[in-house]
Amino acid sequence: MANAHNSHAEGNHGSVKSYLIGFVLSVILTAIPFGLVMFPSMPKDITIMIVVALAVIQVVVHLVYFLHMDRSEEQRSNVSTFLFTAMVIALLVGLSLWIMFSIHTSMMAK
Repeated sequence: MANAHNSHAEGNHGSVKSYLIGFVLSVILTAIPFGLVMFPSMPKDITIMIVVALAVIQVVVHLVYFLHMDRSEEQRSNVSTFLFTAMVIALLVGLSLWIMFSIHTSMMAK
């Protein structure tokens, strides 16, 4: 019985190769923004956009290579739950920032 459980669980886990690929991609996606910030050679706006874009890519790398989220039938509920959570967080943070900016603008006008 324990062997049946282990063989089923191993199907969802990645190989050493996939973990190494995820690790190397994570290091690269961390080193590039670090280098851009430590040795500024571009305008701040472009640097911020690159850092944010690489952060989003790194989140996807972690989801795929370490959390094993993919388009398979078994992962469909996990992916939809994650997307719903991300949407709620984006709305909460985005709308909170919008409200604070609006309040700040209203208070500075007087």
